[in-house]
Amino acid sequence: MPKFNLLKEFWQYLLSNKKWWLTPIIIMLLLLSMLIFFTQSSAVAPFIYTLF
Repeated sequence: MPKFNLLKEFWQYLLSNKKWWLTPIIIMLLLLSMLIFFTQSSAVAPFIYTLF
């Protein structure tokens, strides 16, 4: 459960300090990292890399 504890603390930090501008940045970083992780060893990888 330490992973969820970190997320909980980060969420509380966002709520208490009104750092709402960080939310879209975190979401985009998570989406990009998931895209890289899931296309790393698939047949889709050459098509994804041409986008960047």
